[in-house]
Amino acid sequence: MAAKIKKGDRVQVLAGRDKGKRGEVLRVTPTEGRALVQGVNLVKKHTKQTRVGETGGIVSKEAPIQLSNLALIDPKTDKPTRVGFRILEDGKKVRVAKGSGEVLDA
Repeated sequence: MAAKIKKGDRVQVLAGRDKGKRGEVLRVTPTEGRALVQGVNLVKKHTKQTRVGETGGIVSKEAPIQLSNLALIDPKTDKPTRVGFRILEDGKKVRVAKGSGEVLDA
């Protein structure tokens, strides 16, 4: 199945405790159906000091979020939109924003 959300896309969270937050996709794992979004779904991780001079403590980091809870931001309208696909005249398959019809893959 073709990827509707890819690395580098700007997305908005549709559901969960971070609903309404926006961020850039850092990594997508399609087999798990999850994505890592910058500044979204932050969790506290307790780390132990591993070497001399390296500090331990509580670190805040992003956790993966379900792809179904994300919507791509339409570059034309700056609103969340669904994603479709279109085949161009040269045979290339591109992603298209359903709201505005804007081609997302340049």
